[in-house]
Amino acid sequence: MQNVLLNNKRIPFLSITIKMFEQYQERLSAVVGAKRAKKVVNEALVLMTLGGNDFVNNYFLAGSYYSERLYELGARRVLVTGTGPLGCVPSQLAMRSTNGECVPVLQQATQIFNPLLDNMTKDLNSQLGFVTSKMACCGQGPYNGLGPCNPLSSLCSNRDAYAFWDAFHPSQRALDFIVDGIFKGTSNLMSPMNLSTIMAMDSNI
Repeated sequence: MQNVLLNNKRIPFLSITIKMFEQYQERLSAVVGAKRAKKVVNEALVLMTLGGNDFVNNYFLAGSYYSERLYELGARRVLVTGTGPLGCVPSQLAMRSTNGECVPVLQQATQIFNPLLDNMTKDLNSQLGFVTSKMACCGQGPYNGLGPCNPLSSLCSNRDAYAFWDAFHPSQRALDFIVDGIFKGTSNLMSPMNLSTIMAMDSNI
């Protein structure tokens, strides 16, 4: 996350990138309308690359803040990359290595950062995954929790933002998470093993 000098102030480059993303949406809305622009942004794949110079030039970053800001601006499909072996890049070998070996302190930073990034991403997914888990997308009464989904029901504008489709049944997106947990979940979700492990064991019998 390089810093940029703007009005005699050093501003993180990623902050400027986020601002440009916001300005892009404003220009897009002016051309195709706000509804179409929102759909384009929601369906776009946003690449967020962290690491490398962010460490060696700026140390640690506030990645969670930038991820949440992207979400607020409408990004729903964000690909976040980790970092490679920082201690082995040519710049660090040239400046910090005396024998051509990778720099241990930077290698350690990589080993710390990548698992933390993974945990942060999972935490954000759980926080930002659905607008609500209390109200159904389709139904009547409080929380859309009364009666079946029918032409007279109150209907949400985006079913993927709701954990429940109707008063009883999970939405398709919630079911995707459930099925993913069944196939790939760790022991806190699937005990003693997930379905992929069971299938792999069965294939060897």
